Amino acid sequence: MRQSMTGFASGQGDALGLSWSWDLRSVNARGLDIRVRVPDWVDGLEQALRTQITKRIARGSVTVSLRLHSNGTDAVQELNEAQLDRVLTSMLRIEAEAMARGLSLTASSAADLITVRGVMDTAHQQTDPAEIRAALVADFDPLLDSFIASREAEGAALVDVLGGQLDRISALVADADTVADARKDEQAERMRAAMARVMDNQDSVDEQRVAQELALIAVKADVTEEIDRLRTHVEAARALLREKGAVGRKLDFLMQEFNREANTLCSKAQSAPLTAVGLELKTVIEQMREQVQNVE
Repeated sequence: MRQSMTGFASGQGDALGLSWSWDLRSVNARGLDIRVRVPDWVDGLEQALRTQITKRIARGSVTVSLRLHSNGTDAVQELNEAQLDRVLTSMLRIEAEAMARGLSLTASSAADLITVRGVMDTAHQQTDPAEIRAALVADFDPLLDSFIASREAEGAALVDVLGGQLDRISALVADADTVADARKDEQAERMRAAMARVMDNQDSVDEQRVAQELALIAVKADVTEEIDRLRTHVEAARALLREKGAVGRKLDFLMQEFNREANTLCSKAQSAPLTAVGLELKTVIEQMREQVQNVE
């Protein structure tokens, strides 16, 4: 089923004396960008979650957040020496920069440092981190199912919207074809009148050269190819929406082709009715392009 790159899921669980809450969400992106925020002391958890996500999602900026709490009395606070070292190094740089600018900062206490995120970690004295990782990875599976379901629901809605926009584009292309056909006689008459004026006013005009120039003008004003290509693009877009897997990049490229043909149609219009159809086409194509940005 077609997926949107927008999705959300949350969940809670508990095991091994711990309780936790998940937050999983995504927005559109050029590729797959995964950001995982989990406790550092659960070794291997981040990579395990990344692997699960990569197997089922092709595109999107995906953020995973996990809050882990102890339910028992065996949880202790341990000093994260690596984080403390980073914080102290940053403080030294800040104080040096402040002194260089003539600023005086209030001295920091150990109590201040303890409150900095990551300096003190909650550790579990009895539970094996490997067991915790296994429990969390198992609990992540149904959360990922729910997340995929939300993206598919958004994707189904997107397909409906895009289908309606393709119907509108198809109707406008048919209108352009009708208007272009109706202006043929008018264009031919204008060209004949122009040629007659030239021939009447110039004794030495090369009639064959004038006819060639008028024929070239007629070719440049012909929008048959643009209309045919727009129809082809509509069918190509419908086929992509029926395909399995990620097609967002292909659709995005196709929207560029749609826009190119609509621009050329407008530049060749030479009539108010055809210009109006072309401008409406450009509007619908732009609206569709915005929606395509969310297709996986």
